[in-house]
Order: sequence, then C-alpha cells, then structure tokens
Amino acid sequence: MTVGVREQPRGAGQPRPRPGARLGLVGWLTGLALLAGVGYRLWLLGHAAPPTNSDEATMGLAALHIARGENFPVWFYGQQYMGTLEAYLAAPVFALAGGPSLLGLRLPTLLLYAVFLLLAWRLTLRLTGDRWFGLFVVALLALGSDRVVKNQLIAGGGYPEMNAVGVALALLALDLAAGRPGWRLLRWGAWGFLAGLMLWVDPLVLPYVVATGAVLVAFRRHEVRGAAWVLLGAAAVLGAAPLLVHSLLTGRNPLHAVLAAGGANASAGWADRLHGGLLLGPPLGMGFCGPGRCADWQLWWALALPVLLAVAAGTAWRTMRRPTTATVDPSSRVAPAMRLALVLAAVVTLVAYTVSSAAGLTPVESSRYLSCLLISLPALLWPLWAAARRTTGLTPLRTVALVVLAATVGTAAHATWGATQTAPASSAAEARHAELVTTLRQLGVRHVLAGYWTCNRLTFASAEDVVCAVVDDTLRPGFDRYPAYRREVERAAAPAWVAPVDSALAARLDDRLRAAPGSLDLVTVDGWRIYLPRA
Repeated sequence: MTVGVREQPRGAGQPRPRPGARLGLVGWLTGLALLAGVGYRLWLLGHAAPPTNSDEATMGLAALHIARGENFPVWFYGQQYMGTLEAYLAAPVFALAGGPSLLGLRLPTLLLYAVFLLLAWRLTLRLTGDRWFGLFVVALLALGSDRVVKNQLIAGGGYPEMNAVGVALALLALDLAAGRPGWRLLRWGAWGFLAGLMLWVDPLVLPYVVATGAVLVAFRRHEVRGAAWVLLGAAAVLGAAPLLVHSLLTGRNPLHAVLAAGGANASAGWADRLHGGLLLGPPLGMGFCGPGRCADWQLWWALALPVLLAVAAGTAWRTMRRPTTATVDPSSRVAPAMRLALVLAAVVTLVAYTVSSAAGLTPVESSRYLSCLLISLPALLWPLWAAARRTTGLTPLRTVALVVLAATVGTAAHATWGATQTAPASSAAEARHAELVTTLRQLGVRHVLAGYWTCNRLTFASAEDVVCAVVDDTLRPGFDRYPAYRREVERAAAPAWVAPVDSALAARLDDRLRAAPGSLDLVTVDGWRIYLPRA
C-alpha cells in the first residue's frame, strides 16, 4: 500500500501553525471533539460506570490512608509491583472532599484522559502538520469501548496514566530531537522524570520509553553527553525513586513480580497465545469490541493491524531516508523517525503480549495490556490519511484508504454505543451496594467476612466503618491485600458474613443455616445476603 502514497517531506523542524492560533473551523471542531470525549466519560462516571471492583477499592483505600497520613504505600497493597501514583493523586481529592468516594477516586483518571487527548492532538500536529488529521485522531480517541474506558477511568493501577505519559514522552523527545528552542534543559529533565516515573508505576509502557529515547540519542547524541545527560539521569532517578529505594531496603526485585503477573509462572499453549494475542487482543485492547467479547465481524481490525504496521513503518522509513529531506533540513527527518519509533514500540508491545501466557490464559481481561497501542494511532493511521487526501480521483489506493478509515471509526463508534448500554446496570448495581453499606451501618455491623470481590469494595465504600476479611467459597481464609483488616476482624467477637445473592459463598452459608437453624439470622438486601451470628 505504500506505492502511490507521495508523502511530502515534513519534519518537526519545519514551520507549522501554532496549535490554538487562528482556530478556524477545524480548530473549533477539534475542541468540540475533545469536550465530547471528556463529557462522555464524565457521563459514565455519573452512572458509576465502568463498574468498580475490589481492586480499584484497594487503590482507593491506599488513597484514604495517604490522605489521613496513616500509610504511604509504594506498591499496590498485597504485591511488589505497580506503583500507587493514582492513590497519591486521589488523596488530595479525598482530603478536600472530607472523605472517600468513587467519583473522587476517578476524577484524577478523568483528568489524565483529558491530558492524553490534548497531548495526542498536539503530537499528531507535530508529526504530520495536518490539522484535519489531528481532528480525526482526537475524534477517534474521544470514542471509548468498554475495555478502553475501563483502562482510562478505573483507578486500578497504571493504565490511566500510561497513555498520557507515553504521548508526553514522544512529544518531548520530538521537540528535543528537532532542536526546538526554549526550555531545553527543562524538557530534558521532564523526559527523564516521566521515564523514571513509569518504571515505578507500570513497565508496560517501557517499549515507548525505549523507542522515544532512541530518537533522542539518534538526533541529539552530542547534547546527551553534556549537562542534558546529567539532568536527564538525575530526573529519571527521582521519578523512579520509590521503586529504587524500596528495592534497596528490601532486596526485592519488582521485575520478578511483573513477570509472574504476566503469566511467567503459568503455562499456555502457543495456539491459545496466538489466538489471544493476535486475534482477540488488538480489537479488544484498542476499542473495537463490545463489553467482554468480540463479534466475528469486529475481528477485522486484527487482520488489518499487521498490514497497517508494515505500511506505517515502510512509509516512515522511506520519508526519513529520502535524500532531499536530509539535505534540505536534517531536522525534517525527526517526524518520520518518531513515527517509525511509535510503530516499532507498538510491534514490541504486541509481540511481548502474545508470547506471555496471559494472552492464552485470560485473553479478554488481559487485553488491557495492549492499552498503550493507542499512543501509536497517529503514526499508524497517517499513511491511510495521506493516501486518502493526496491521491486524486477515486483510485484503488484511495478507495482502500477511505474504506479502512471509515471502518475504523464505525467499528469504534459501535463499540462505544455498546459501552453506553451498560451504564444503567452499573448505576443500579452501585445503588444496591450503597444500600448494603447503609444496612450494615444500621445493624451496627462493624466486622465482616466476605469474598475477595466484596471485601475491599465494602471497606472502601464505608470509609472503613465496616472492616472486612476475605474468605473463599469454603469459608476458609482467603487473600487479604491489607492484612491489618484480617487482624481486626479476627479480634472481633462475632463478625457477620456478607455474600452476593446466588453466589457459591451464599449457598455454603445457606447450607450452614439449614443445618443449624438457630445459628444465624438472615437479612436480605437487594442483591445481597447478610448473615448475623446469634450470641
């Protein structure tokens, strides 16, 4: 598909209209698209969508402890990887609001999405100089399937901040490599700090750190040897300081925990890995599928993606190596070099996910590991846009480009519509959970035993008025991410039991109630069963 796409030499060093100057129609439309993307997600938050869970509540509890000055965790409770940046961002919100809430926990993630959208627009302009293509990218990223909005809004660790920081790294590297004047040392420091920060928060974005860093070294190796290198290194150490200090104090290697989470301790066949990594993963992770599943027709993106990656890489390489580009203005090679770097980062991300056992064992849920691919969208779709706009007449190349672009938007819009349909159910489920918390408070229940996906959510929703310890479906102790809760529950005289209706735990407790009718009092709440021990 590269044949016939006559891309004009464009580079980061060539003059471009400043973003925001003389907005015009395309500027106003871009602003509306940005507001629509933020507004859609704000509407979801108003409906308690996407639905929360105990993992997100764990981050909320960390934020609550930070706000109270009780604890300052480095890692997500119960593990030795995934930094708690989201908890530190939410802690001031809790402090100002006078207590925790799901909305307060997610407001920082909504802000991170807005930053991602704005920086993605600016990066697109710097890479291509085409404002209409910038509008197209913003409009596409404003959409959001169930999987995409989960990655962007749920404060479960790492995902909301990775895309914003990944785009920021690319934009900073682009400006530095092109020799853009003004605040250069500050830009070097910012790049280093963000790179180090992501090593602590979540290494999934590491391919983009390496790729954008390679562009810096390739074009500014002489500058890297001076003060800029010292500042970059110091800032990177500062960003990664929580990880480095914790590793030095404990002697633990967080890489081992990351590999275990990616399925290194499990086994999956190569057929399952290839199916989950190359067929299901890309359309699910990039926002082209409905909630929790991909229809057969939505899998077209998995077939198109390898072709688009190859075309984008080939086009960027050809533009970068064109003799006239290098001789007229060497800095004009920076933009195609960055596009190539973003494509290669996407390839590495896709390959790393496919070879992991997670792709074969849990392909639907693990597709979140591909969320960083959205960073590469401007580079990935630029050849299609160039072919559609610069080719005259309805040639086969232009027809294919227009069809693929239209199908991309149409499929993403359909998946977004599917995500909106889940909002009423999510809102109703949150209302039922709020009723459960209210009932427990009215009953004077302070200590509870419940399943993993109930416990921390219940403790967070009650602002620790109700403390929960985890049990499995056989009533044995389960995995407590915050052991202090178990110790407190074990000291209680007679903790209650809480279980969702029709769950295996509820069935086991009902068996106990039938075997010893006088041992428990049953209180039912819509969707929940509360078992109160009799004195």
